[in-house]
Amino acid sequence: MTGIVFHATERREAVVEFYRERLNATVRLEQPDCTILAFDGFLFGFCERDAADDCGILTFVYPDRDGVDAASERLGDAVVTEPRENETYDIYQCFAEDPEGRTVECQVFLDEGVDIE
Repeated sequence: MTGIVFHATERREAVVEFYRERLNATVRLEQPDCTILAFDGFLFGFCERDAADDCGILTFVYPDRDGVDAASERLGDAVVTEPRENETYDIYQCFAEDPEGRTVECQVFLDEGVDIE
């Protein structure tokens, strides 16, 4: 089974380019006013609308700290919180913002017993 999370966007081209260029997402499907992207098993889409929604967090999970660090480097000036450990959730994470202000999180679970696949 799989699912897709869709977000309304006013700047579809810029937003899609951001996720493709900075987080290595791939285009899975182009529709008349929507683009569906994939990152590993995570499917998410952006549909052209009159107003963008920017609630929630798009979280990208990596296998290790190096993956989070590399993502942080690719995100560059979009990073708002540099990579750090979060003891509450036993994760290593960083935060960024996409071109419309959506929160983007890159993280790895530090507890090797956690398996979300």
